[in-house]
Amino acid sequence: MRPNLRSARPRPGSLERPLNARIYRGAWIVVLIPILIVAFSVARQEPLAAPSLTSTFDPGAVVSAITNPDGFAATYRDRSPGAANSETLRNWVRDQFSALGLNTKVDQFNAQVPGIGKVGLSNISATVRGRSATEIVVLAHRDNGGEGAGVNDNASGAAAILELARPYQNLLNFVSPPVPAHTLVFLSTDGGAFGAIGAARFAQRHSVEHRIAAVIVLDSIAGSGKPRVLFNGDTTSLPSPVFIATANQILGEQSGAVITHPSPLHQLFDLAFPFSLYEQAPFVARGIPAVTLTTAGDRYPNPLTDTAAALTDKTNRTARAHLAQIGRASEQLLAALDQGAPEPHVSQASYIYLGGRFVHGWAIQLLLIATLIPALVTIIDLFARCRRRQIAFWPALRSLARRLGFWLSLLVLFWLFAAVGFWPKGSGRPLSPDSLAATSLPVAALVGFAFLTFGAWLISRDRLLPRRETSPEQELAGYASALLVVACAALAVAWLNSYALLFLLPPLHAWIWLPQVRRYRPWSSLVLLVAGLLGPLLIFLELAVRLHLGLSVFWYVTALAAVGFLKLPFLIVATLLAAAAAQLAALSVGRYTPYPAPDERPQEILPRRVARRAELLSQHWSEARAAHQPHGD
Repeated sequence: MRPNLRSARPRPGSLERPLNARIYRGAWIVVLIPILIVAFSVARQEPLAAPSLTSTFDPGAVVSAITNPDGFAATYRDRSPGAANSETLRNWVRDQFSALGLNTKVDQFNAQVPGIGKVGLSNISATVRGRSATEIVVLAHRDNGGEGAGVNDNASGAAAILELARPYQNLLNFVSPPVPAHTLVFLSTDGGAFGAIGAARFAQRHSVEHRIAAVIVLDSIAGSGKPRVLFNGDTTSLPSPVFIATANQILGEQSGAVITHPSPLHQLFDLAFPFSLYEQAPFVARGIPAVTLTTAGDRYPNPLTDTAAALTDKTNRTARAHLAQIGRASEQLLAALDQGAPEPHVSQASYIYLGGRFVHGWAIQLLLIATLIPALVTIIDLFARCRRRQIAFWPALRSLARRLGFWLSLLVLFWLFAAVGFWPKGSGRPLSPDSLAATSLPVAALVGFAFLTFGAWLISRDRLLPRRETSPEQELAGYASALLVVACAALAVAWLNSYALLFLLPPLHAWIWLPQVRRYRPWSSLVLLVAGLLGPLLIFLELAVRLHLGLSVFWYVTALAAVGFLKLPFLIVATLLAAAAAQLAALSVGRYTPYPAPDERPQEILPRRVARRAELLSQHWSEARAAHQPHGD
């Protein structure tokens, strides 16, 4: 029996109080300097001058292009990738651009659309040559999810770019159109409702041969929500603050209201876990300034209620008003960029936008990295104390490696299921929450995966079962080895994306106290364990709230990994963290044991022991049935 360690307060540095709390508290002084740097790094950014021009944007023409008999919402209700009328819609949009006398080009390509399969997609671009070859792109996706008419998402944006291109029409019987300073590209993309597939292709291929100064995306501009500007991307790089300030100011002037932007915490999450369903994301990831003007939230409008009633009902003027406001704001923003946009350069800058001010990203990254120091110093000191006591680490590390092997086997098994086709396949883009890939669970595949997971758990558990009492020295070695892995995972995250430390700081600072509280009641260890898990779970919680996913967020994140949006480094760090958390959980509930020595291991391999136990159970069951059967005379 373990002695009662609560009878007297152990001295610092003993096995019962192995952490040096004084070092931990003192290391927080280092964090004060980055806090001051963040406070003094707030900068102001003035927007570009808004041009004084007479608007030619006609909201009525946009509504007509959406609702008339041959428009988007009537003839082309199902505009999903691979739909029966996809080619007819492509030709119709191309003809609309060609009728303006613009240089029109169609880029046809194949893509793996999650929930649909491999289908043919097409981007349609209309170019207005300017005095400079540097381009400004105005784009909107014309497809929808296929479940409704998609009037707001995104017939509104697709029709608006046709109207924005109209002033540059080049007809023989028309007065010479204005010649812009930059070359203008009006782009109708495909696959936008399924992770901005068309926009990602254009950003990848077109930007190699052409210089792009800015991109304006119109998406769901005729909704009831407040107009707003989105600017996050697939990486931590963001567009220039000048661009965002200009878009906010012009949109605010047109709508007569202050344009709200994501909260600082929301923006920090976007940097820690870069994710966006909108089409500015692939451009921003490549260092191309891009923003989306929209009335929608983080998730697209409900396809079942996205009908033409909002535009045709004269008693409800909100949708038409927003359509006119964003359309005219896009027109002015295009003119402002055309007159004042600088020559493009690849930008890898990041920041937190605070309206007219912004905080430099490097200052925030410095603060997050500095916050690691107290926990890292404490873990190193703990490891050094264990070494001075000559505590053996090899059995604890082998126990941790066993757990890591289990989680790595699940990762390999997950990839095998993906290769066979049990999981959704895609082009590495964010999934639409309304797609079949996100809403339809492959129940049979999940059951098979769970069965194989259980088998892998039995195999790994075979060497981790407690066979004798664990000494305090062995427990401390188990804690120290697991915390060392958590620290290594945090350092890897700091190297890959230091903003993602937002998810690693809670476990790091909570779990280092587990060796200190193990002498108290068991619930204290469990509280710290759960508190640390809240950090990684913040990813699921934030996505569930923003995308209205509920508990299906767990499958949604799994599907993101299946289609390739979550990259290998992310998955490896998650695997390391899971193995360390499993060892700490075993320690917290008293089920930890170091890796057994050769003479302590079972002589029989696990399958043979399982078969023998099954045979014994079958024999006992037969004897029990025979004992309860009535005997004949």
